[in-house]
Amino acid sequence: MSLFMDMHTIEGGVSAADVAEAHRADLETQTKYGVSYLRYWVDEDAGKIFCLVEADDAEAAITVHREAHGLVADAIYPVSEHS
Repeated sequence: MSLFMDMHTIEGGVSAADVAEAHRADLETQTKYGVSYLRYWVDEDAGKIFCLVEADDAEAAITVHREAHGLVADAIYPVSEHS
């Protein structure tokens, strides 16, 4: 499994409550595709959402978003964790 960070931009801003609902939908869908959405971050005013996901490939992560709520990321990047 690999780690990916995706980024969404929602014109006009986004509410944390709406993002939480979309994340819940991801969690309900992810097992079917062998994906694990781990965390997310939101900038409500800028309409930015960042999701950290563990998946075999980026396409599997994209598929979960598409099926769960239709909010496909603008970009997805492979990342590695460091402290």
